[in-house]
Amino acid sequence: MSALRNRAEDQQKIYQRWAPVYDRVYRGILRDGHRKLAALAAAAGTDILEVGVGTGLTLTHYPSRCRVTGIDISEHMIARAREKVRRENLQHVQALEVMDAHALRLADKSFDVVCLPFVITLIPEPERALDECARVLRPGGEIILASKLGDGAGLQGVIEAAVAPLVRHIGWSSAFRIHRIVAWAERRGDFSTTDILPVFPNGFFKIVRLKQRGFSS
Repeated sequence: MSALRNRAEDQQKIYQRWAPVYDRVYRGILRDGHRKLAALAAAAGTDILEVGVGTGLTLTHYPSRCRVTGIDISEHMIARAREKVRRENLQHVQALEVMDAHALRLADKSFDVVCLPFVITLIPEPERALDECARVLRPGGEIILASKLGDGAGLQGVIEAAVAPLVRHIGWSSAFRIHRIVAWAERRGDFSTTDILPVFPNGFFKIVRLKQRGFSS
């Protein structure tokens, strides 16, 4: 638990440093992923939980008919997101709260969709966080992730592993593998991987859709 706490504290320091400039740095490069993630989530349901909402870059892309709750471990990021909601009058955003993805203070079966935009690679215990996402998901719901997700193959895999220590200093990870998410779904047995979609730039980022088994679409 102390290692997990130390990792969370390190991330808090990174996010505090990046919160004031995050939108300027990442808005353009992540826009395609944010837009597609929001569209897929809206197509899958109305009540949406966004884990790792950050400064709220995805929030403007959800249709007004959605009801979105956003959580983030960083109070500095949440403050920026709240400011954005007020400034842009995003009435579909129901709540923005500081919360740990490993222990969501939310009721079971509360959401149709849980989204994780560009955050899964940064969560210290991603499988534990995904278990929490599954817990708050209603029957037949979806977990939708957007991130830098590699397969570890070939030259790209070598490069990803080599730069992993460097990109951690800006709050990113390049060493996370898609098969880790797929393996989580297979171990649980109640989720299937329905799509792995490439997004800008040139498939460097990907969206993964996980849907509960045993429910018709």
